[in-house]
Amino acid sequence: MNSYTFFNRDLSWLTFNERVLMEAENTEIPLMERIRFLSIYSSNLDEFYRVRMPVLMSVDVNDDRQGMHNTYTNAQYVINVQQERFGRLLQNQIIPALAARHITLIYKQEIPEEIKQAVSDVFFNNILGYLRLYQVDRQSFFAENNKLYQAVVLENKAGKEQMEFIAIPSSQLPRFYSFNTETQQFIVFLEDIICTHSAYLFPDQKITGIYQVKITRDAELHLDEGTDEENIVQFEHLLKQRDLGPATRFLIQPEIPLRYIYTMASMLKLSRAAIIQGGFYHHLRDLDSIPVKQEMFSYPKLSPVRAVFLRPSETLFDLINQKDQLVNVPYQQYDPILRFFNEAAHDSFTEEIYVTLYRVAAQSRIVTALITAAQNGKKVTVMVELKARFDEANNLKWATEMKAAGVRILYSNAALKVHAKVALVRRRINGGQQYLGLLATGNLNESTAKFYTDHVLMTARQPMLIELQQLFGYLRKKKKRPALEDQITFNKLLVAGFNLLPGFITLIDREIAYAQAGREASLIIKMNNLEERVLISKLYEASQAGVKIQLIIRSICCLIPGIKGQSENITVTRIVGRYLEHGRLFLFQDAGRQELFMGSSDWMNRNIYSRIEVCFPVEDPDLKAELITLLNLQLKDNVQAVRLNARMEQIRVDGNGQHHSQEEIYQFLKTGST
Repeated sequence: MNSYTFFNRDLSWLTFNERVLMEAENTEIPLMERIRFLSIYSSNLDEFYRVRMPVLMSVDVNDDRQGMHNTYTNAQYVINVQQERFGRLLQNQIIPALAARHITLIYKQEIPEEIKQAVSDVFFNNILGYLRLYQVDRQSFFAENNKLYQAVVLENKAGKEQMEFIAIPSSQLPRFYSFNTETQQFIVFLEDIICTHSAYLFPDQKITGIYQVKITRDAELHLDEGTDEENIVQFEHLLKQRDLGPATRFLIQPEIPLRYIYTMASMLKLSRAAIIQGGFYHHLRDLDSIPVKQEMFSYPKLSPVRAVFLRPSETLFDLINQKDQLVNVPYQQYDPILRFFNEAAHDSFTEEIYVTLYRVAAQSRIVTALITAAQNGKKVTVMVELKARFDEANNLKWATEMKAAGVRILYSNAALKVHAKVALVRRRINGGQQYLGLLATGNLNESTAKFYTDHVLMTARQPMLIELQQLFGYLRKKKKRPALEDQITFNKLLVAGFNLLPGFITLIDREIAYAQAGREASLIIKMNNLEERVLISKLYEASQAGVKIQLIIRSICCLIPGIKGQSENITVTRIVGRYLEHGRLFLFQDAGRQELFMGSSDWMNRNIYSRIEVCFPVEDPDLKAELITLLNLQLKDNVQAVRLNARMEQIRVDGNGQHHSQEEIYQFLKTGST
């Protein structure tokens, strides 16, 4: 293998979060949407500290073979620069823009006289009963993960200094309170209301300082490969322990005297946490809950269009038997996916239903249909992924309910996640067996389908679905890894752990062979993340052979584009807009025949080597043409798209006219015309 170069995965991820920040700076989008992007940025950064920083911090500086300690240092620098940018944007653009519309966000300032009485009423009537005070030297105090605290420095009558903490109840109460006068709306932070009334909480002591702090802890569930996750009690215990992990970040407001920082770090046992100076307020992922309701502040509403058209006497299953059906969410209605499961629950020909569930909606109508199916006498088998990060408790709740209703529940083991998004219905018709399948790029989750762009294929193509049935047969064995006796010959599906990696390499090699023969050769790949070096190296090899490669990568991208002799034929586009780009599409030119795959798999190490993923061909020519049009619309985007260069910079795309891919995709799916 040639000596290729790659971007660092963590620094690349931070550039994605910078791209989110760029959208918050975009004055062309409505004000509340800009605020929402600030909220997304803050939420993403919290997750980075909960998940990635523990990995970077655990490196032994004296045995750092992969340069992770250097990554930690660089990441800290990048985050600090972005945080300063965040603060400037909020104070110099967002708050003045609100003020211009008679909305005052009280930010690092006194509460105005005209609302003081109303604020006081809210404190005593609605907030006071939720407050918990902790004097660390008198009682055991553990600062909870990602919770807000005020550190209060007190001086008693003898002049002795001490420190107490107030837990800010932002998970129980609104983070922002709105107070209206005849001409103005005032919005006040919860912690400012508490701070203003702190003298009531400490009546016999002098308050010499109040400081906002927050602790972020390692959120990984460190499961041993031998963990038996069917022991639900044990898994619930692991979930409860999640927020008790070691601290990775001690976030403080500016201008805290150094002696207080050291005092707090010692009192709260934060010796290994990175001390980060943030803004005056923390937990700004709550910004999207600011009580501003004017329609002009939000994106114009786009009503999802119909994707599937049925006559009154026709069932969805009848239609799927006639022709493959495709739904592109959130542009198109999610109803056909719900109907797929509803019909399966009551269809007299259906005998068995198999489903993989990775992230389940809090109020899941799909799970409700599966429970109904089991109660109607269908054999229902559901593979529930308990290790879907931050959705474990919700998945466990639904798994327990389904099991009580007679659904057979399978849990993947700790070593191998099931990330595939597939469902299979086995029907008995005229003494014969028939399969109907649903295969998707995103979770079977009607909530996230409102703002994640994904593609869902419903098909009756038996060769593909027979392979899917074989995969479910393997999943029933609940093995840690496919063994020799488990090998399945997949001719249609690409399945991680079996043939996905060699399958994609073969497809790229075919384009390389065309290029070397002087024929047209190209590929377009859209994914969330690109990290796995074997596949990236194969893309570099294809570029060197003259294959034109266009990548649409939303987040992590370890491939470096535009390097002479390595990747000069590769472009990388990143799109951030009102919807989260989530679909995975793989288009290979194949000498003009254009072979297209969809699926659940990014090209990350975890997806390729530690998960069950399913990618599948789109064989219907009309649906293939539709998806290729969507890809081309995204490649033309010069509004939401940026291009990555070899220095990991994000360059705005130039072009004639305004090509806003998400708006144009909606119009295309609505009218059938670009």
